Amino acid sequence: MILRLIKFLFKLSKRIIEIMLILLVAVLVLDVLWGVFSRYLLGAQSSWTEELARVLLIWVAMLGGSLAYSLKGHLGVDFFVGLMDKSNGRLAEIAVHAIMVFFAVSVLLYGGCRLVYSTYELQQHMSTMPIDKWVVYLAVPLSGVFFLLFAAEFFVVSIKNLLLERKRCREVADV
Repeated sequence: MILRLIKFLFKLSKRIIEIMLILLVAVLVLDVLWGVFSRYLLGAQSSWTEELARVLLIWVAMLGGSLAYSLKGHLGVDFFVGLMDKSNGRLAEIAVHAIMVFFAVSVLLYGGCRLVYSTYELQQHMSTMPIDKWVVYLAVPLSGVFFLLFAAEFFVVSIKNLLLERKRCREVADV
């Protein structure tokens, strides 16, 4: 039951991130096009286009990183785990996902929430746009939630696969 709930949340989260990334990249493209148009055809670039592009890149990078993790797009980890035998590979997968849970909780969630809170308390604002900086930094703990969800799902599945593999090995040894 819990595994099905985690898988549902996993799929829903991936879809939400995909939609958010599509919208963010579309706005980013329009923003850059407007900046180029205003600079070269109107003679003066709009002051807010560069800052908006930076904000959108932060959001795209943070959410894109969590989506890449959900798709198991980390080449280095997959490469080294693939070189190991199945049992050690499963243990390495579990270790990697446990490290990701720790990273998501300690750096992205805890550190990200502290960053958002401190910029909110200091009332920092963007220089050319009517946006508070804490909104920009909100991408860090939000991506942490997604990283944590994906890491938890991978962690549970890896443990389940390891236990099933060990059970099969015991059954083969008994025969």
